[in-house]
Amino acid sequence: MTEEAKSTARSKKTGKLPTKSATVTKLLSRAKGATLVEITGATGWQPHSARAFMTGLRKKDISLVRECRTDGETCWRIERRA
Repeated sequence: MTEEAKSTARSKKTGKLPTKSATVTKLLSRAKGATLVEITGATGWQPHSARAFMTGLRKKDISLVRECRTDGETCWRIERRA
């Protein structure tokens, strides 16, 4: 099962679907992070909405790291603080 499928599966405890915000946060928390295409595909958001969400995370003092993958795609991930 893919990460996106796991994140959209119903919670066993509550039976509710996770929010889109929780889905994006989970994608960004992965070690490899997430590309804009992955985020928009998982949420159905437009690219500008996904970028605005990431701006909101930065305003909440969550550190996002922007990296370039070996295939040339830009990805973002939440930096884990020590």
